[in-house]
Amino acid sequence: MEHSNLISTHPLGLPGPVPSPGAMPRHTGGHIPIARMRRVFQSTDVERRLAKLQSQGSERDHEQLRATYERMLERGPERFAVKPSGVPEMARLYDQLPNFNEALDDLKRHVALSQDSQDHLELTPMLLLGPPGVGKTHFARKMAELLGTSMNLVPMSSMTAGWLLSGSSSQWKGAKPGKVFEALVDGEYANPVIVVDEIDKASADAQYDPLGALYSLLEHDTAQHFVDEFAEVPIDASQVIWITTANDERGIPEPILNRMNVFQIEPPTLEAARQIARQIYQGLREEHDWGKRFAPEPADDVLDVLAVLAPREMRRALMTGFGNARLAQRDAMEVQDLPRGGKDKTRIGFLQ
Repeated sequence: MEHSNLISTHPLGLPGPVPSPGAMPRHTGGHIPIARMRRVFQSTDVERRLAKLQSQGSERDHEQLRATYERMLERGPERFAVKPSGVPEMARLYDQLPNFNEALDDLKRHVALSQDSQDHLELTPMLLLGPPGVGKTHFARKMAELLGTSMNLVPMSSMTAGWLLSGSSSQWKGAKPGKVFEALVDGEYANPVIVVDEIDKASADAQYDPLGALYSLLEHDTAQHFVDEFAEVPIDASQVIWITTANDERGIPEPILNRMNVFQIEPPTLEAARQIARQIYQGLREEHDWGKRFAPEPADDVLDVLAVLAPREMRRALMTGFGNARLAQRDAMEVQDLPRGGKDKTRIGFLQ
């Protein structure tokens, strides 16, 4: 299945159906992504299932399943499989994520292996282990941007259904495909980043295990023939880039833990937190046209206030600060522009 799934390769321009502008591989900055088309399912499998479905029951029976098959055939089986054309310049990423050096080193090694070759980018699944607020989800988002693909977040802490990843049987009321199927069939990429957030908080009962699908999905060979329980069509999920996050590894089954590279993410030092805040400030300034109205560097006292926040809170606080400074017709953000701290704000526990 590995070779039969490879359709063609060409930097950015690809034969076959013309993708929408929003579907084109993202520019990773420094290296134009190489895009190859990869077949994530076989159309004949879908046609066979659809024909069988149409021979059964009334038009109202399995209406959603029939619509799913028709959508699959309409969209076709090919998706972008992207990778940087070389080892990308990651200095800025190391600055933005100073407490993720080991995980970034691992990413760089995998990219180096796939450069100058016909191989797809293959990453060993990652487990980012650390306390809340250290930027684990932010790292995953930045990683997807670097590789030029999409990111899909699966929050396990609020999900109890065993079919979250693998889908639920179409025989059930309210059945639907799982998150892996949605990412590959409804998305644009054969190698999206899928983040299983707070995997240690997945609640399982005797009948359904929310993590059960990961036993095969985290193994390259078995992931090539992943079957979503709703669609019941083999899907090639072998190129998915898996990132899991957890606060405590003790809640993760050993067989799943053994399938991943584990990285202990420590809280940043105070100086590292200031650097993260500076990078987020500069990133927001560069992302928006209004950013040119503001000073290139934030004031030291502004950084001091921001440094005690988790990265996800820093961005929110900075947006408030920029808005208040603009209302005051100032080109420099001041401490008074930032939102006041509250009990609900997440604080970083600094390393000494």
